Amino acid sequence: MAERSTAAVDVADNDGDEPSAAQAAKATSDGVDTQNGRAADGPMPDKDGERTNAASTAAPELHSGHKLARRYRLEECVTRVDGFSSWRAMDEKLRRAVGVHLMPADHARARSVLAAARSSALLGDPRFVQVLDAVEENDLVYVVHEWLPDATELTALLAAGPLEPHEAYQLVSQVSQAMAAAHREGLAHLRLTPSAILRTSTGQWRIRGLAVNAALRGITSETPQRADTEAIGALLYAALTQRWPYESDAYGLAGLPKGVGLIAPDQVRAGVHRGLGELAMRALANDGATASRQEPACTTPEELSKAVAAMPRIRPPEPAFTAPPEYQHTTYQQGSYGRTTPIGVTAVQSLPVAPPPPPLQSRTGRALKWGVAALLIAALGLGSWQLADTLLERGTQKGNSGTSNNTKPGTTGDDPKETGPGEPLKIQGVSVIGGSVKPALAPKTIDGDHETAWITPEYYNYANFGRLEQENNGSGIIVDLGEVKDVSGLEVDMYVAGQTVEVLAAAPDATNPGTVGAFGQQITKLERTDKKLQTTLEKPVRTRYVLIHVTELPASGGGYRGGINEIKVLGSAS
Repeated sequence: MAERSTAAVDVADNDGDEPSAAQAAKATSDGVDTQNGRAADGPMPDKDGERTNAASTAAPELHSGHKLARRYRLEECVTRVDGFSSWRAMDEKLRRAVGVHLMPADHARARSVLAAARSSALLGDPRFVQVLDAVEENDLVYVVHEWLPDATELTALLAAGPLEPHEAYQLVSQVSQAMAAAHREGLAHLRLTPSAILRTSTGQWRIRGLAVNAALRGITSETPQRADTEAIGALLYAALTQRWPYESDAYGLAGLPKGVGLIAPDQVRAGVHRGLGELAMRALANDGATASRQEPACTTPEELSKAVAAMPRIRPPEPAFTAPPEYQHTTYQQGSYGRTTPIGVTAVQSLPVAPPPPPLQSRTGRALKWGVAALLIAALGLGSWQLADTLLERGTQKGNSGTSNNTKPGTTGDDPKETGPGEPLKIQGVSVIGGSVKPALAPKTIDGDHETAWITPEYYNYANFGRLEQENNGSGIIVDLGEVKDVSGLEVDMYVAGQTVEVLAAAPDATNPGTVGAFGQQITKLERTDKKLQTTLEKPVRTRYVLIHVTELPASGGGYRGGINEIKVLGSAS
């Protein structure tokens, strides 16, 4: 939980200007619904809800660096409109980015915003961007919420073109199921716009601003389920056609032609999936009419979710496969190498292959064959004689001494002893570089037990230790050999395969090196490793300190985690 990254909730309001398609492509990556510093709050259907008059209270005048509750440090103001402001902030207690909405405690909507935020936080559904805190303090009301740095707004996705049928199917399926669950708990959104829908790097669709967005704008509705259902239908329509299903332009999308009313998606763009197009028409506000005029309208997210489930499943597109070019024989293989090509004849034509020469049939050839056979027979006889002599000699030695020769497999008594990477060196102690990642577990890497290990925490969203400031250069184990020795090999049992690791050594005269820069001798290159990391050096390295440096962790469940089970340094003390 301490390393989990988070994202902001849609907070901007309408200033009267509609963004262009080019502006939509520049939607802020922090997830706030703004375009070039101004709100991108486009028109919604009439049944979306009624907006109360804007409060006259001015937004709190705060600045970057201001801290809330001695914990949330404001870093960047992303919008300031209609009496409230929205910030990107840093939770200094848990060291993670968060989003914060601020408004005066006497704002006309402050009570409703607090109530909406606390109700949304109780839902706890991972398909929604989570509200983390809702507080009234020092004449301020602020709402803290997740920040998803790896997510992309639907606005930005549609700026590049309509979605593939499978993506559109996943969008309407996941959003309708999530909103059905929210309405069962008595929560409505009322502001389901393209900028309120996010797609994460794993392909999951998430909804931000549940209840809070409407409370910030003072939006209410007598038919909240119908309003959210129509909004989901508009999202699906836009995903299929790259057009907003109303006459006015909105969210970087062009509206429908004036005076034609609501027309089926396949009449707007060719090649639209028919089943999804009819589903969008059933969800939109069109007096119950549908694309085929045979299916009833969907009036609640629950009904829409069941209609999606009843559709035939849409498979993801097959990966593109390019057939390899047909194999072409070279001119050498065709027997035409070095020959001139006649005029009008292609160089790749097949030429007759000359038959192999007949075997040696002459007197000289027969003599040569008999000579080779005689040499082979002589070589076999000599080899058999040497083998028999060796066996007899070993039998005699065993009979004289009463014991067999005590030699290792693959060697003889006269051969010199094979040399390897060296013997295991005694390790004086180990420590964690930087000292911030589980230092108490470091001794488990040299306790001789492969079942115990130095294991990192589980980081979320980033493989390089959660991009924590104190771990910008990664982490790892420093091995102290007690004195300068010749290191000729290394055997490391990693906690899990897939970690990006390099092994470095400090200079012979180094004393207590504590940074990566202090290890100037490279033993292995920085690369992704298997479960076992083994290396033998052609030339030993003289050093006292060896660093097993881990810079990137493999995926583990929902996050990233790594570590080291056991370390063995090989060499000699001379």
